[in-house]
Amino acid sequence: MHVELYLTTTELKHAFRKKQDARLSTRIRAVYLALMGKTAPEIATLLGFSRRTIQNWIHTYNKQGLAGLNDHSGRGLQCRLNEQQIQWLRQRIEEGPRPEDGVCVFHGKDIQRIIKRQFGVTYHINSIYRLLRRMGYSYASSRPEHPKGNPQERKAFKKKSVIRSDKSVLIILE
Repeated sequence: MHVELYLTTTELKHAFRKKQDARLSTRIRAVYLALMGKTAPEIATLLGFSRRTIQNWIHTYNKQGLAGLNDHSGRGLQCRLNEQQIQWLRQRIEEGPRPEDGVCVFHGKDIQRIIKRQFGVTYHINSIYRLLRRMGYSYASSRPEHPKGNPQERKAFKKKSVIRSDKSVLIILE
């Protein structure tokens, strides 16, 4: 297997021993072993990877050197909403539910419905919660008060306290 001589075997050995990133260290070790004359199947057996993976690492090293073995960002799915749409959604959430929403507090399903209606983008419910977490929102919220509730009755109810012990309950009325 042909390996470009960007670094000597001593430099490669020093590099894979000093790297803190275990994945990068393993890739450098694969290049080192190839430079020492090992074949891709032998290296794959030694390091526990497939032959094709080893070949890909060597190929990348031959084209880009040591920098080519680093992990590259950009993995995973990108957000389906652009920054302007996220800002709109943030403002919409901050405004709170509207009468046409038919709810008094937003839940994930409600946000999912709003995004679908406004932008035509479909999200799985788990992705909605991930998006909300990325936007700085959490699941915790205050308990809503019913708009038709009586504040005096609510205040009187709060004055009643319940203290529970192992086997007894003490109700204190003030």
